[in-house]
Amino acid sequence: MITGEKTTTIRKIWKKPLSPGDRLHCYWNLVSKERKKLFEAEVTDVDVVMFSDLIKNDALAREEGFNNASELESEFRKMYPEHTSDESLYQVIRFFKLPMREWEGAQINEKAMITKRADILFDIGKFDKSVICYTAALKIDPDDVYLLNKKGDNLSRLGEFNEALKCYDQALVKEPDNEYIWNNKAIALLNSNRPLDALKASDRAIEINDSNLVVLYWRGFIFEMLERFDDALECYDRILNLDPNDSEAWNAKGNLLSQIDRAEDALECYDRALELCLEIEPDASTWNRKGNALMELNRYKEALDCYNSALSLEPENEVFLSNRGVAFMELNRFEEAVLCFRKVLIINPDNDDAQILLDECLENL
Repeated sequence: MITGEKTTTIRKIWKKPLSPGDRLHCYWNLVSKERKKLFEAEVTDVDVVMFSDLIKNDALAREEGFNNASELESEFRKMYPEHTSDESLYQVIRFFKLPMREWEGAQINEKAMITKRADILFDIGKFDKSVICYTAALKIDPDDVYLLNKKGDNLSRLGEFNEALKCYDQALVKEPDNEYIWNNKAIALLNSNRPLDALKASDRAIEINDSNLVVLYWRGFIFEMLERFDDALECYDRILNLDPNDSEAWNAKGNLLSQIDRAEDALECYDRALELCLEIEPDASTWNRKGNALMELNRYKEALDCYNSALSLEPENEVFLSNRGVAFMELNRFEEAVLCFRKVLIINPDNDDAQILLDECLENL
């Protein structure tokens, strides 16, 4: 309805039914103090249908936004519990969204309203819907850099990296010295399996601001993908010089050190990350990674303690359970390992690794 693509709504029949030519005023949260006006529209057509016919009409249900008539029926029985007899009457209202200059009531900042809705949808992870709203807002102001950047972020999360890159490039025409957009472009290029191009975009971002922690973090990750590990470590160390309390950078450094067989150094990073995380909230993944580093050093009992800590936070995590099972195996505690792998297979019966490890444990009992 915001974008004008939906031009139909279905409501129980009112005391004064609508007719073509009537004016509609559309609001969010109509009965709340937070209500916001969306638009005004002119009614173009009204059909009156019985509930018994409405709940059989898949085409009309899809026009209203449902997948089928059965889904519409379920929702309408909740919305209108006293209007679900076969003879209950409903209005199928079709309308045309009016340009703001033709409104009877107060005008609104339509771009701001749509952008706010888009931001809310983006923040709760409904990227398929938020990108529609950002597109609608850009129709009002095609050169808004914020909107172009956010639409690019949306498209990246939907895996549409080429379209995202078009948005970032258009934004960079307007703001060529915006390091955040250069960094977002680098991320999209990296996700498109173009790490060298990603590094070029990152180079531009770092030229603009070599102390931007977000840019440095992603630059380190790009270097890792290019197997330039010393350069990646330099990025993470730069972050930690600027902000010694950046737990994500400690984690990233620990992961890289573990990858290049520097487990002792990795442990120090994980310990620091955990100290910082525990001041805010426990971090299961860091406990698990610390356990992995201890396993590489054959410190199995300490690793087991770490996996137990991870599982206290995420008890159904099959990766943590498998790692715990392996630690039990290394300690020759096969009965306890069996319990771990059996639980993994309950959570995910297709986990072949867990099945193989379970069979090995059973042979040692």
